[in-house]
Amino acid sequence: MRVLLIANTLPPRDVSGVGEQVLQLAAGLRSAGDEVEVLGRGPGGARGPKVLFPLLIVPAAWRALRRFRPHVVQVHESDGALAALLVAVLAPLSPPEAPRPLLAALLQVSYVEELRAVRPLVAEERVMGRPGGVELRFRWLKAPLQILLGWLTAWSADLVLAPSRATAAEIRRDYAVERVGVIPNVTGGLPVEAVQPREPREPEGLEPGYLLFVGRLRVRKGVEVLLEALAELRRSGTAARLRIAGDGEHRGALERKAAALGLEADLFLGRRDAAGVRALLRGAAALVVPSTYEGMPLVVLEAMEAGVPVVASRVSGIPEVVEDGSTGWLVPPEDPGALARALAEVLADPATARRRGEAGRARVEERFRPAVAAALWRAEVFAAAPDLQETAREMEKKDGD
Repeated sequence: MRVLLIANTLPPRDVSGVGEQVLQLAAGLRSAGDEVEVLGRGPGGARGPKVLFPLLIVPAAWRALRRFRPHVVQVHESDGALAALLVAVLAPLSPPEAPRPLLAALLQVSYVEELRAVRPLVAEERVMGRPGGVELRFRWLKAPLQILLGWLTAWSADLVLAPSRATAAEIRRDYAVERVGVIPNVTGGLPVEAVQPREPREPEGLEPGYLLFVGRLRVRKGVEVLLEALAELRRSGTAARLRIAGDGEHRGALERKAAALGLEADLFLGRRDAAGVRALLRGAAALVVPSTYEGMPLVVLEAMEAGVPVVASRVSGIPEVVEDGSTGWLVPPEDPGALARALAEVLADPATARRRGEAGRARVEERFRPAVAAALWRAEVFAAAPDLQETAREMEKKDGD
């Protein structure tokens, strides 16, 4: 089949889990014999600022439809809403010899839940952290627009997909979609190369055995919970070390929180590219994901692929990847005490941590590779449009000849 994938954020221009998943799926589909084009920002795609992508991608999508004549068009996230609408309205205009392509929409999150996640972090009626001005503007200005675009995307699509069962349930509820298929996020289909000329020099004394957080610094990532857990570990006499890789609108508040708890300033390493993250994972005792809301975070798969155990909140799609007691530890969100106890177990019993890390590596190999995602994606597409299965066979036969 010919498949056109449309996305706003694509590596290496953007450090984006969504964008990387587009390329991972493309790699899996190409291995399965499909012809795949990826359309984003830049040459051949949308030209102009990222914020105007929903509008600027429409003429680029129209040109790609006429030139490439895809059998399937897939938009990613709500930024593809107007491109999705373009494909949807082609139905009455398409001649019989070139029917309208099947329109799929892969939504990584529900923006209704994203909006709800912009709130204070609370433990035992005590506020640990609050969203800042940038996040509040997102809640009141951008999120409602993204919800509208998300609804329009889902309404236009013939097939709606999500990366986890939890996210699929949210999209069915929030966007009034009858059925949502599940295509998990995957890793392993792309070469990992540094996109920065030089990584920032790491702090002195970054010996292996530290706890690691990786992600954009915003309130729903729950880093305040992690800082409080670290302080609790230190008070109990546990020699815990933490490194935080990432940047974002919430960093200033987190640095002030760390200072108030008496934690060292070099916790914060700043942004890292994919190669830098994997370098940090090699020295980590565990990856910590204390979020209050997620879709299916890519860094969890990267840690498991590296044999690093994961300590994470039991929220969203995380329990569909991390198996408590087998590949890592799951704890309630917004509970620094529970998180501290899990982290203490990691540090006190390295042998158990290693076993869970190795179990995670095996789980990724079995369930979260591009070939697995491609097979599930093709099954969803063929169920939605059975004629495409014969089209795919004919193209594969022609290629074989």
